[in-house]
Amino acid sequence: MDFFNAIGDAITSAASELGEKTKEMTDSAKLQFEMKAKEDLKKEAFIEIGRKFYEGNKDAIPEDMVDLFNKVDEADARINAIKEELSNIKGETVCPKCEARVAVGATFCPKCGTKLDDIYEEEQ
Repeated sequence: MDFFNAIGDAITSAASELGEKTKEMTDSAKLQFEMKAKEDLKKEAFIEIGRKFYEGNKDAIPEDMVDLFNKVDEADARINAIKEELSNIKGETVCPKCEARVAVGATFCPKCGTKLDDIYEEEQ
C-alpha cells in the first residue's frame, strides 16, 4: 500500500508543480501582451507628437530639424506622384474639392457630389 501512496503523492506533487508552471506562463504571457500594447500606444503617441510638431513648425523649421523636415517633404512629393501615376493607370482623376478618386469623364464626384464640369471650367 505504501507503494501506491508514494505513487499517488508523486502524481499529486507533479500535478501541483505543473499547475504552478502553467500559472507562471499565463501570468508572463499576460504581462508581455500588456507591455506590447503599451509600447504600441507609446509609439503611436510619439508619431502623433512628431506630426503635430512638423505641422506646427513648417513655417519656421528649427535648425536642427531641417534635414528631417526635408525628408518628410520629399516623401510627400513622391507619394503624391505615385498617387497620380496610379490614378492614370486606373483611368481616374482626383476631385479638386475632396481629393477622392473619380473616373475620368465623370460629371459628379461620388464622394462629395461636386459637379466636376463646373470646377474644371473654373480652373481654365
